[in-house]
Amino acid sequence: MVALAVASWQGWIRRPSPASDKQGSPSATATREAVESKLLLSGEVTPALQVEVKGEVGGKVKIIHVAAGQNVKKGDLLVTIDDTDLLNELASAETDIDGARLSVDKNRGNYERARALFEQKLISKEVFANLEADFRISENTLEKSERRLQTVKDRLSKTRILSPGDGTILDILVNEGQVVVAAASVNSGTTLMLFADVSRLLINTHVNQMDVARLVPTGKMLIHLSDAANDTTEARIEFIAPIATVKNNIKGFEVQSVLENNDGRLKPGMSVSMDVPVGRVDSAITVPVAAVFKERDTKVVYVRKAGVVEKRKVAVGLTDFNRAEIKSGVEEGEEILLIEPPEGHEKS
Repeated sequence: MVALAVASWQGWIRRPSPASDKQGSPSATATREAVESKLLLSGEVTPALQVEVKGEVGGKVKIIHVAAGQNVKKGDLLVTIDDTDLLNELASAETDIDGARLSVDKNRGNYERARALFEQKLISKEVFANLEADFRISENTLEKSERRLQTVKDRLSKTRILSPGDGTILDILVNEGQVVVAAASVNSGTTLMLFADVSRLLINTHVNQMDVARLVPTGKMLIHLSDAANDTTEARIEFIAPIATVKNNIKGFEVQSVLENNDGRLKPGMSVSMDVPVGRVDSAITVPVAAVFKERDTKVVYVRKAGVVEKRKVAVGLTDFNRAEIKSGVEEGEEILLIEPPEGHEKS
C-alpha cells in the first residue's frame, strides 16, 4: 500500500487556528515544536508458520479429533485414519515371521549336523554346501519378514496424525468417512487441515518506490488495532524486497514485518493500518503543511508583515500529517498565510 501523503487525514489531525487580515486571508503562526515524520501504510496479516497437514498413509478418515479454531500442542492427535487393512497386514507379517523362524531353526539344525559329518568326511562337500545354502536362505527370509513387519508397524503409527507444533487449527478440509490420498513424491496428497502458529505473525505490505528508501530492516512499525489512538502494537521490519513489483498499477517493493507474541487480537487474513516512523526533530520551526506551496522546483510560503505579503523560498525538512519543518526562510513567530494570495498582492 502506498504511503498516504494527504496532510489532512480526517479524524485525528490537528488543524491550525486561522487568523484573518483585512482581506480575510486565513493565516497561522510559525511555531517551534517537535515534528515526527511517518509513513502511513496498510498490510495483510499472515501466520509466520502455516502448514498444510497431510497424511503419510492413505485410507478412510476414521476420526477427526479437533475443530477449526482450536488451539493445540505439539504432538496432539489431530486425525485417525482407518487402520483395518494395515492390522490385517500386521497379522500376516507376524505369521510370516513365525514360519520363517521355524524354517531357520530347522535348517540350522540340519546345517550344524552336516558340518560335523563333513568334518569327519562322512558326507560330500556338495551335500554340505546345499544344507548350508538352505540355512542362509532361511535366515534371509526371516530378515525380510522382520523388515516387512517393521514397515507395517511404521505405517500403522502414521494412521495417527499429530500436530506439528503448538498452534491453531485454521480450517478442516475433509470429513469423517472420506477417503484420502497419502502425500508422496509422485503426488501432493490430500490436505486434511490447515495449521498455523498465530503467536508469531507477518504483515505484508507494498511500499511505493519513492518511500521504500526511507525504510530500514529491523525498523519498527506501529500497528493500529482499532480506531482508538492508543490501541496499538509494534512490529519489526524483517524483509524488504530487493526488486520492485507492480501492484494495483503502482510500482513498489514488498515489505514484510514480524509481530512477536500476538495476544490474539490480530488474526490471519485481517487488513491493518500502520505508521512507520522515519524521522524526528524535537525542536524545529514549523508551519502548517497547507501553508507550503510548490512553485516549479522550489517550495514557498507567504509571510505577512504589517499587512504586506512576502513570498519566500523555504527549505522543508520533515513533515507529519499537519506540520512541516522549515529549515530556512521563516523565523519563529512570523505570520504565514494558509492560502495563496491573488497575483500582485505578494512581494517576492
